[in-house]
Amino acid sequence: MYDSHVGALLDVAVSLVNVLTDGMQRGKPYTAPSDKLAVAVSTALPPGSTDPADIEEDQAAYLAHSARQMRAVFEAVDEGLIDDAASALNALLSSTGARPQLDRVDGEPWQLHFHGANDSLAVGWSAGCATALALAIGSDHAGRLGVCQAAQCDRVYVDSSRNAARQFCSTTCQNRVKAAAFRARQAGKSESGAP
Repeated sequence: MYDSHVGALLDVAVSLVNVLTDGMQRGKPYTAPSDKLAVAVSTALPPGSTDPADIEEDQAAYLAHSARQMRAVFEAVDEGLIDDAASALNALLSSTGARPQLDRVDGEPWQLHFHGANDSLAVGWSAGCATALALAIGSDHAGRLGVCQAAQCDRVYVDSSRNAARQFCSTTCQNRVKAAAFRARQAGKSESGAP
């Protein structure tokens, strides 16, 4: 669906939203960390990409703000409000100064990467994630962005399945829904007296 760089940025966007925004997670209230925000940011970013000690509090706060803006994009897409999602993304793209650039890693071909108006950790990741989300929404893959359909969960995901049938943020939520449906069927059988 996406090249590996865009796919990786979409995964980071999902991780930032799920780690840095309040809501519900797997049936329980989830409060994003406010203390030790730098540690939370480092867990949301790809392993080895940055040391928590290198993340300044203002950079962590910037990424938390970007995560809230990205959550609005996922929610708008989930509700079929693509115009609202595009508007929210355009604001994020503008505020980060997102721009494409060809970069080369030793032993690899040239790759299109996305940078922010400055090279800070927060602006760079925000610009890259916003651009990856824009590529999804600006193509026929907007429907691949989703919010978990399990009761009491609002974590987000990117559906990379072949049949675009994903509905849950995790196997845990999918299993919770299946178990609840099974219990409901069993209760219905008991009430009706069926064997």
